[in-house]
Amino acid sequence: MAEQDISARLVELLTARGELLASAWVEAVSRTLRGRISLAELDRELHDLYTALVAGIREGGSDWQGEAYAEVRALLSELSRGRARQGFTPTETATSVLACKDILAPTADTPAEDIHAYLQLSKLVDSLALFTLEVYAKTREEIISAQAEQLMELSTPVVKLWDGVVAVPLVGTLDSARTQVVMEKLLQALVDINADQAIIDITGVPAVDTEVAQHLLKTVVAARLMGAECIISGIRPQIAQTIVALGIQFGDIVTKASLADALKHALRNSSTDLSINGGQA
Repeated sequence: MAEQDISARLVELLTARGELLASAWVEAVSRTLRGRISLAELDRELHDLYTALVAGIREGGSDWQGEAYAEVRALLSELSRGRARQGFTPTETATSVLACKDILAPTADTPAEDIHAYLQLSKLVDSLALFTLEVYAKTREEIISAQAEQLMELSTPVVKLWDGVVAVPLVGTLDSARTQVVMEKLLQALVDINADQAIIDITGVPAVDTEVAQHLLKTVVAARLMGAECIISGIRPQIAQTIVALGIQFGDIVTKASLADALKHALRNSSTDLSINGGQA
């Protein structure tokens, strides 16, 4: 049979019992999703997709990438993004599309022309399921990237310790991306709070190597350009030994063992000089 004839027969089969077949598709998918999406929403979603699919086959045959399938691709993209945001697995998402093949599954009594139509539908649905997974994967990557940015923001607070004194308590690994966030937030805080003393506390940084030291130095230089003096606190014995062994030089940057020591030093040098000893520097 010619492909055009097969497509015409497939449209006949899908149209003749359209409501029944669409409902069977909804029922099959609802079993796999186990009630985690409302039946009304699923019914609307798949009925719209069924209608668009029949129209696409009628106008474009099996060329799912053509203009005739624009609405199908749009609906599948919406479905995929929704499933990704709702936490469904890739398998559950793909099954929502692949279950469409079951509604016309041939039997021993199925005529040859109908089997040809089913094979075309099966190949078409497989392609659409792969498209669905691609959109799903891209959406998950976007979600993970956005969450990583949010976590980075939350894990890099700038705290006002005293008038004119701010601190950035760092926890975890300090890489290039995070250094940029630290630098931006610190510089903005210096402006907002009108601070001239900044403490970068690395107590929560598990290890300091040459790369981490370079990131710290960049942050210090940026703060100095804004008119603030920086102190690095949290230099534990093992960190000090590592810094010496690596030959890392902090130059004239003040370093302290603890945040408390750094705060005392900052208060002595703060332009506001509120002092912690009754106004005595």
